Amino acid sequence: MTDQKKTHIEKNSVQETLIIPLFGRLVCSEHFPHLFSDPEAKRICDSLDCDFGAMRKKMESPAGLFGALEVAQRQYDLACEVKLYLKEHPKAAVVNLGCGLDDTFRKCDNGQCRGYNLDLPDVIEARNQLLPASDREENIPCDLNDFSGMDRIDASHGAVFFAAGVFYYLKTEDVKKLFSAMAARFPGAVLTFDSCNRRGAKMMRKTWLKEAGITDVNAFFSLEDPDGIRSWSGNFASVSSKSYMRGYRDIYKDVGLFHRLLIRLCDGLVNMRIVKIGFGRN
Repeated sequence: MTDQKKTHIEKNSVQETLIIPLFGRLVCSEHFPHLFSDPEAKRICDSLDCDFGAMRKKMESPAGLFGALEVAQRQYDLACEVKLYLKEHPKAAVVNLGCGLDDTFRKCDNGQCRGYNLDLPDVIEARNQLLPASDREENIPCDLNDFSGMDRIDASHGAVFFAAGVFYYLKTEDVKKLFSAMAARFPGAVLTFDSCNRRGAKMMRKTWLKEAGITDVNAFFSLEDPDGIRSWSGNFASVSSKSYMRGYRDIYKDVGLFHRLLIRLCDGLVNMRIVKIGFGRN
């Protein structure tokens, strides 16, 4: 029997960018098995023709491991919000904004809900190859600044939207427009996402912004106080937030001293939060 042909990943390609958080979840499950288990991340990585050596070396440094821990914890947090919404709306639409190769829908699938994964066309092309849609799941190519892609979402039984590490790369005005349009279009739905303050967002975007030649850093999305979102739209029925690393389950005592220090910095210095907006009913 011959080995199954692996998917080749080109260096410096969209696919390589997408597998970084995926590989982070794998590394996190290897180093923190008492906190995370991600067999799907392992399955996908094992199916790739990719030299993970340099990536693993960087990610298994103390700081790199914290990055992997952040990626896995973020998925855990957002999945908690999705599952909470599905308890009351079991047939709801579960919508992943800027999905990349994230498989949160499958981790939350109750057998009744429907999943929609939205991202740019080249990303969806890569996703269709590496993580094709399952039953009750659809991969939708679209730009988040073009709301027409949302016409394909059936929210007749409710909808829970989530975004992981996405809005930092959008301008604040565009994020406001997106949130307001969603609130008007999907009354009763919920949107949840990760955020940090301007200091943290600058650190997170530094490399990407430099490569893109963007200098107006302050125009991009960040939140000093998540509660300030309330003023963005009259259709926001509620806004709440929790600590990114400690709000859904407190992992502080489950990691070493260095990572505990970084958790405290995340909570204090850069105000990393998971934010939830409830859209009001018209």
